[in-house]
Amino acid sequence: MLRPNDLLITLRLAWQVAVRNWVVYRKDFIANISPTLADPALVLASLGVGLSPFIGRIGGHTYAQFLAPGMVATTALFTAFFECSYGFYIRMTFESVFKAMLTTSIGVLDIVVGEFIWVAIRAGLMATGVALVLLAIGLVPNPLGALFFPFIGALLAIPCGAIGLLSSVWVRNINQFQSVYSFLIAPIYYLSGVFFPLSNNSWLGLAVQLSPFYHGVRLLQMSSWGEWNWPELLFHLITLVVFSVILGWLALGRVERKLIL
Repeated sequence: MLRPNDLLITLRLAWQVAVRNWVVYRKDFIANISPTLADPALVLASLGVGLSPFIGRIGGHTYAQFLAPGMVATTALFTAFFECSYGFYIRMTFESVFKAMLTTSIGVLDIVVGEFIWVAIRAGLMATGVALVLLAIGLVPNPLGALFFPFIGALLAIPCGAIGLLSSVWVRNINQFQSVYSFLIAPIYYLSGVFFPLSNNSWLGLAVQLSPFYHGVRLLQMSSWGEWNWPELLFHLITLVVFSVILGWLALGRVERKLIL
C-alpha cells in the first residue's frame, strides 16, 4: 500500500510523464486534434442534420440533439484509446521512451498513472471543445449540463485508455491494432446507445452494461438533456469508476510485465 508520501511522489513523477506527452503532442497540435474532432463533426453533420427531418423525435429530442452527447463520448473514446494503443505502442517499441524513463527515478506505476492523467486531461479538453460547438449550434437542450462534459469525458477516458494499454501489450505488431478496433472498439462505438436508444429489457441493452463507454454515454445524455434520474446517474457513475479501477489495475500489471520482464 502506498504511503501518503509515496503517493505524492508517484503523482509528481506521473505528472512529468504527462507533461512530456504534452510537449511532444503540441508540436503537431492541429494535425493531432483534427481526426478526433473531425470524425464526430462529420457524423453529426451527415446523420444528425441529414436524417433529423426524416426521423421522428426521440424522447422529445430531435435526432441531432439525440446524437450530440454521443459525439462528446466518441471524442473521449477515440482520444483515449488511440493515444494509449498506437501512441503508447510507438513510445514503447519504436522510440524506447519508457526504457529511458525507467533508468531514472520514474517507475512503471508512474508511467501508467502519467498516461491516465494525460488522456484524462486531453479528453476533458476535447470534450470542452465539442461542447462549445454543440452549444453554439443549439444542440444541447440543457446548456448548464454542458459544464459536466469535460469531467465526464475525462472520467470516461480512463477505462477507455486502459483498454488501449491492454491492447498495446497484447498485440505482436502495430498492424494488429486493426483487429482490436474492428472486433472491440467499433462494436462498443456503434452499439452503446450513441446512434439509437437502447431498452434495458433487450439483450443488447443488457450486454452493453459491460461496456464502460455505454455508461459514459448515458451520463452525457442525462447531462445534455437535463434528465436527472439520480439513481440511474449514481449507477452509471459508480460503474464507470469501478471499470476505471479494474481495467486500470489490469493494465498496470500487464504493462509492468511487458516493460520489466
